[in-house]
Amino acid sequence: MPEGANGPRIVRLVLQDFRSYRTLDLATGAGVVALVGENGAGKTNLLEALSLFTPGRGLRRADLADMARDRNGAFAVSVSLEGAFGEHRLGTGLVPPTPEGRTSRICRIDGAGASSPAAFAEYLRVVWLTPDLDALFRGPAGDRRRFLDRLVLAVDAEHGARVNALDRALRSRNRVLEDDFSDDLWLDSIEREVAELGVAVAAARRETVERLRVLVDATRDDASPFPFARIALQGELDELVASLAAVDAEDRYRAILRESRARDRAAGRTLVGPQASDLVVRHGPKDIPADTASTGEQKALLIGLVLAHARLVSAMTGLAPLVLLDEVAAHLDPRRRAALFETLARLGGQVWMTGADPALFAELGDAADLLQVTPGAVARL
Repeated sequence: MPEGANGPRIVRLVLQDFRSYRTLDLATGAGVVALVGENGAGKTNLLEALSLFTPGRGLRRADLADMARDRNGAFAVSVSLEGAFGEHRLGTGLVPPTPEGRTSRICRIDGAGASSPAAFAEYLRVVWLTPDLDALFRGPAGDRRRFLDRLVLAVDAEHGARVNALDRALRSRNRVLEDDFSDDLWLDSIEREVAELGVAVAAARRETVERLRVLVDATRDDASPFPFARIALQGELDELVASLAAVDAEDRYRAILRESRARDRAAGRTLVGPQASDLVVRHGPKDIPADTASTGEQKALLIGLVLAHARLVSAMTGLAPLVLLDEVAAHLDPRRRAALFETLARLGGQVWMTGADPALFAELGDAADLLQVTPGAVARL
């Protein structure tokens, strides 16, 4: 039986002028959809299309205009979902640009307009793992912050809007520091906004990290081929948020910003805040920093962390998430691959996976829809 709530299943995916697909009308509905094909055939394009039903720019973090097949910049993606509360249709895409070159994204739910992709969260939650994340633990802190914000977004659909607003406020502060360092009134106003948004972002991150830590501790299995992770936030503002009430943390952060104006102006950026935090990860069973583990251990640790996050999404939202795994099974030995399939089956959500070799998914049997992907087309194997 699934560990959490059953999630909705995508029973139809329709694409129009998206990436390599002029048109596609794909009917499915199995618990696992396995996409097989040569490199460059368009497997990841299908996962990217599904990832657009969350706030943000999808699993590749590409500009939306770059997803359009033609130069007119327009595309459409829609899905039909079947879940505990019936069937729903979700759609998103870009309309053709205006003569001035401006484009706009549209979002629809059951034919009616939606204000933003955040509205899709009522019907669908999505988590994913792609090869780009393989270097997460050894890469720069910015990569881990983006990874963490994606974890937060899966349980808090408004988090992306707060992060974007904070980025805009920080850019405004940096410009004022550079252009008119003496404008105290304007800087006070901007820093008040930065402090409010910064504490809200840091608090949302901390809540997700703490919830995930508790879940990992409660469900850890030292014999699992996917080791459990110890995670924590590291940063000056994170320490304030952990030790003070929100209003007091805002006051202290505003004071730090005011005291740091000269230093930040010299640096050309704001040095303290959520934009300087880091997600610290340790290999739980070995109690070593994740970046010092072997490449195979890091891969297994990352998979374990993403699977734990999927369980957290299910527990917090009541919706087992749609799980997108790009070229994950190919890099696992048979024992870990079997354990992955077993864990995914218990999650209760639909899984879409890619791989070049159909043999990777043979042990799934009738539980999976095995689909052959060729440039611009998908056919059942």
